[in-house]
Amino acid sequence: MKIFVQIASYRDPELVNTIEDMLAKAKKPKNLVLAIARQYANEDGFDNLDKWKKDKRFRILDIPYEDSNGACWARNLVQQLYDGEEYTLQIDSHMRFNQDWDDTLIKMLKDLQKKGYKKPLLTSYACSFEPTNDPAGRVQEPWRMVFDRFSPEGNVFFNPETIPNWQNLNSPVPARFYSAHYCFTLGEFSREVQHNPEFYFHGEEISIGVRAYTWGYDLFHPHFPIIYHEYTRKGKKKQWDDDTAWGGKNERAHFLNKRLFGVDVVEQEGHDGLFGFGPVRTLRDFEKYSGILFSKRSVQQQTLDKFDPPVTEVYNTEEDWLNSFSVVFKHCIDVGYHLVPEKDYDFWVVAFHDENDETIFRRDADKGEIASMMSDPDGYCKIWRDFQTTKQPKYWVVWPYSASKGWCERLTGELNIG
Repeated sequence: MKIFVQIASYRDPELVNTIEDMLAKAKKPKNLVLAIARQYANEDGFDNLDKWKKDKRFRILDIPYEDSNGACWARNLVQQLYDGEEYTLQIDSHMRFNQDWDDTLIKMLKDLQKKGYKKPLLTSYACSFEPTNDPAGRVQEPWRMVFDRFSPEGNVFFNPETIPNWQNLNSPVPARFYSAHYCFTLGEFSREVQHNPEFYFHGEEISIGVRAYTWGYDLFHPHFPIIYHEYTRKGKKKQWDDDTAWGGKNERAHFLNKRLFGVDVVEQEGHDGLFGFGPVRTLRDFEKYSGILFSKRSVQQQTLDKFDPPVTEVYNTEEDWLNSFSVVFKHCIDVGYHLVPEKDYDFWVVAFHDENDETIFRRDADKGEIASMMSDPDGYCKIWRDFQTTKQPKYWVVWPYSASKGWCERLTGELNIG
């Protein structure tokens, strides 16, 4: 009944607190095996694990932060430390736990097995907590993961939201998506669905989730809070803060992800082998289950309406099924305050154009939206737009109009699609 706990930590002042809380709240702490990739800087000091170095439950990889190649690389190193434990829990290094969390997760998994799911996998974006206001700052409503959009680079993004009617549920709810910071399942998952060390950040979770499904894992969101995650981490070092080459690594991950899923009809390669799809189900099986068609960046209505999977619509032919998808484009245009310095804008033209310079979609920003964007604490304007389209946008246009100066500088930006 041992649990192989996977933690990839990068210069994290919450690592020690996470470990201590995990051990203190476990019903059977002696059954935990903690595998940790500690990516450290000597000058930090806050993530020293010396007191556990002789503890047989710990398998610690000490990695100078300069040698790190990102989260997926570190997660893959941790998975190599698996040694046949019955269960595995993958988390981040900034987490908190409810009492008897280990017993709760095991019972939840076993209950799903009794219902006929041979390989259940519990995952979600864990509820948030605040280290400076804990436990009072914990969100006490369980979250599910719902479709948000395809990014311009071809990745599927998802958002957390409260599970509807969760107070009246007595079992986990079916899930489409996987969270890398909260996954509990059978230990063999550590061998069957390993992180591709060439992935950097984007594409990690959708690729693992689909690959898990093709290996026969059924994904579920826990129906009440068990584990908590710190999301903001303001002022704390991230790997890309120290790695000047991170952009190229992330671009490589975008390419690998598109190749894996055949996004934009990129020739599908790399879908076999250790970092490819499993032998139990196919990518098409997942697409029919989830209502997401990767090759065309398109989604079915039940998925957009946030119905639990699987999609229940029945189609007479494959063509009818393909025609049931709609292409939803959603994008955030980021505009720095220095590019829009006037104080009296009447409106901004906001439009998307195709490769032939034709306008695909236009919805202007009015005074109210402009004022709201100008007060964003991040220091730049975020212009969100979403629309259905049969054409791929090539670039965006923001063209402000000022009451005193008329038309101002026309701003444009390329969209990395295709």
